[in-house]
Amino acid sequence: MSMAGNLRKVTSLGGVGGLRKVARLARRRPRVDLSHHARSPLGSSVVNCVTYRDGARVPVGADLVDSVQQVRKHGHGFVWLGLHEPTDQEFAGIAELFELHPLAVEDAIEAHQRPKLERYGETLFAVFKTVCYVEHEELTATSEVVNTGEIMVFVGEDFVITVRHGRHGSLGPLREELESDPGQLGQGPAAVLHAIADHVVDDYLHVIDAVQADIDQVETDVFSQAGARADPGRIYQLKRELLELKRAVVPLARPIEELSTRPIRVVAPEIQAYFRDVSDHLLRAKEQIAAFDELLNSILQAHLAQVTVAQNEDMRKITAWAAIVAVPTMVCGVYGMNFDHMPELHWKYGYGMVVGVISLACLAVYRGFRRNGWL
Repeated sequence: MSMAGNLRKVTSLGGVGGLRKVARLARRRPRVDLSHHARSPLGSSVVNCVTYRDGARVPVGADLVDSVQQVRKHGHGFVWLGLHEPTDQEFAGIAELFELHPLAVEDAIEAHQRPKLERYGETLFAVFKTVCYVEHEELTATSEVVNTGEIMVFVGEDFVITVRHGRHGSLGPLREELESDPGQLGQGPAAVLHAIADHVVDDYLHVIDAVQADIDQVETDVFSQAGARADPGRIYQLKRELLELKRAVVPLARPIEELSTRPIRVVAPEIQAYFRDVSDHLLRAKEQIAAFDELLNSILQAHLAQVTVAQNEDMRKITAWAAIVAVPTMVCGVYGMNFDHMPELHWKYGYGMVVGVISLACLAVYRGFRRNGWL
C-alpha cells in the first residue's frame, strides 16, 4: 500500500499511536498507487503524499511515519502532503505527527481566513485566497464572475502540508511542473511555497484579464445609443465581484513582502529573490483592480448621467407637446363659452377659419420647438 494510502488510515485513526497498526493493515490489502491526485478515491481528504530527495520523487513504499523518520535521519529531502477540506478527526494525527500549532490547525480546517503569514516556532503557516473566473454567456445582474477558495500551507524544514478548500485551485499540475524541474524542487519546502504563491498570483492575473473583458463589454453598452436603457445591475454585480477579488489580492501583499525581505529560517535568501518577482506580479494585480474599481465608478456615474439626460429629454418632449395641445385647448375653450355675441360665431366660414388658425398656430409652435431641439 502507498504512503498516501497509509495516511488515509492515519487520518481515520486520529493519532500517531495508530500508525503502526496502519502498516500492519497495509500488508493485507492489494498495493494500489494513490500517490497521484487523479487516482485518489472520492470522499478522501488525502489528495497526494510524496517524498522528495534532491529534487526527485522517492518511490512510494513506506508508511508516513517511516518516511518522515527517514527524511529526518538523513537530514535532506522533504515530504509534501496534500489535503482537500479535511475534518478535525482526519487532521488530528497529522497535526500531532508534524507538531503543528493548534491555532494554525484550526484555521486550516475552518477556512474562511484572510491571506496571511504566521510563524509558529520553526513552522510557517501561510494562507492564500484562490480565485477562478466563472464562464458565462452573457453578464447579468446575478451572474457569478469570480469564485474563490483557499490554500493553507504549512512549511517546515522537512515537510510541506497543503490544505485546499474549494472546488478549484488544484495543485496537481503545479506538482507535476515542479517535478519536471528538479533543480528548483531540490531547494526544499520553500521552493514549493514560492511555486504555490506564484501559481496563485498568476491566477489572479488571468482572472483580472477575463474580468476586463466583462468591463469592456459593459462600457461599450453604456456608451452606445441605447446606453440609458442599459441594466445598472450589471455594473453593481461587477463591483461586487471585483470586491471579492480585491479581498483575495490586497491582503496578500504583506505576507509576500515578508517572504521576500525579512530573514526566515525555512526560506533561503536565494528563494527570497523569487518571492520578489511574485511581489511585482501581485503589485500589478493590485493596480489593475484599483483601476477597474475607478473605471466602474466612472461607468456608473456616466450611466446615471445618461439616465438623467434621457429623462430631461423626455420631459422636454412632454412639455413641448403639452404647449402645442394648449393652443387648440385655449381657442376651443374660448369658443365653448355660452356668449351670444362672439366674433364670427354665426359666420358660414367661421368653423373653417378657427380650425385653420388653430392648425397654423400649432405648426408654428411645433417648428419653434423643433428648431430649439425639444422635439
